[in-house]
Amino acid sequence: MTEVKAIIAQGKEKMEKAVLHLEESLVTIRAGKANPAILNPVMVDYYGSMMPINQVASINTPDAKTIIVAPWEKKMLPVIEKAILTSGIGLTPSNNGEHIRLIIPPLTEDRRKELVKQVRNEGENARVALRNIRRDANEAIKKLIKAESLPEDVAKDGEAEVQKVTDSYNKKIDELLALKEKEIMTV
Repeated sequence: MTEVKAIIAQGKEKMEKAVLHLEESLVTIRAGKANPAILNPVMVDYYGSMMPINQVASINTPDAKTIIVAPWEKKMLPVIEKAILTSGIGLTPSNNGEHIRLIIPPLTEDRRKELVKQVRNEGENARVALRNIRRDANEAIKKLIKAESLPEDVAKDGEAEVQKVTDSYNKKIDELLALKEKEIMTV
């Protein structure tokens, strides 16, 4: 019985990580509002080593449509500007010699629909991860039956508990996706 509880606990931990990964992925999808997390994937060449942009500059959002990137060293301005341009986040930097300004354009209806598709794709990836974790947990329980260290009725209860845990994390994914879709579709 304790083996089953350990398997379920391990599955819960992995499912929690999958949901956290989904949250991190959804934060980087811009929804028409300025959010410093949009710049998370941007890496800057800082004296020969690649660093996240937030480790070489301060990032602020003075209003809902603007992100200001202020490098800690003036000579990093062109390097940061180039990194933003080549990162593929879809924003064009404006350099005034002291800081870089990123204007978040309003989203078109087509772009909103594309972003919703991207959000749903991220959600489906998270669901696939949950299903894989559930499968692994159920296989581990079945191995215990074959090793004859676990009665079948206890195994069935364990598999039911794994399914309950999976359902609860699926519900969390649904809630995250619904919130992000609402955020994207709100004009």
